Amino acid sequence: MRVAIFGASGRMGRPLVEQALAAGHEVTALVRDPSKLPMTHERLAVVRGDVLDAAKVEEVIAGTDAVLSALGKTKTSSKDVQTRGTENIVAAMEGHGVRRLVSLTGAGVRDARDEPKIVDKAITFLLKRLQPDVLEDGVRHAEVIKASGLEWVIVRGPRLTEGPKKGGYRVGMVGKNSGTQISRADLAGFMLDQLTTDAHLRQMPVVSY
Repeated sequence: MRVAIFGASGRMGRPLVEQALAAGHEVTALVRDPSKLPMTHERLAVVRGDVLDAAKVEEVIAGTDAVLSALGKTKTSSKDVQTRGTENIVAAMEGHGVRRLVSLTGAGVRDARDEPKIVDKAITFLLKRLQPDVLEDGVRHAEVIKASGLEWVIVRGPRLTEGPKKGGYRVGMVGKNSGTQISRADLAGFMLDQLTTDAHLRQMPVVSY
């Protein structure tokens, strides 16, 4: 499968690229600074550019079969980078007939089926106080995706760790079979699985230990 990956040079994006290549996929990764994705592979094409550049996003998506997005705010990015980048991704996918989009966001982005417990509500309260722009960006990016006609899965993760890929994680909704952390390696594996299954199609599962 030919896969475009956005946010590829980030702490979540790198394991996505590594596991996608290990699974045999052809990967095209858009990064602002290629030196932050220090890997070479015969099936990896690294494109320098910004997700806010619609033309560059379209260049990366053209000819692919699916898209993985691990966009997130950095010290130098705009406060709405996830939303605006996702708008460009959705437009390019619709223009080129690419159907499957798997996008990552935080567990603080709520779904109607969530049943948040006290700890979940406390975490959301802190996010609203300490990182309101990040939370709002995640919410708005999800709205953009849900308004599209794509085959989408919005994967929500709690606190991300640097632990190894070990499996045994749970898939549920906030407050319903959900925990407070998961490794980036395991979350990347789950996201990749969504390229070839419809089990969570047009849903927002939370993946955790």
